[in-house]
Amino acid sequence: MSVNTHTRPPRATRGGADTRLPWWALALPVLAFLALLLLILNPVDAQAAAEQPATAHLLERLEQLTVR
Repeated sequence: MSVNTHTRPPRATRGGADTRLPWWALALPVLAFLALLLLILNPVDAQAAAEQPATAHLLERLEQLTVR
């Protein structure tokens, strides 16, 4: 005679999947983005052209705002 074993149903069918993320799942990408943005905003010896394009001017303004 075979014995019936009682197994638990998968977690998704018991009460739904756990969709909560840990705090670092959002914090780490945000920190990485900010670090890369600060590297872009602070070029050490970048003298590309005499005329500054609008993007460079915008980045300089953002740098000034973040320094304050």
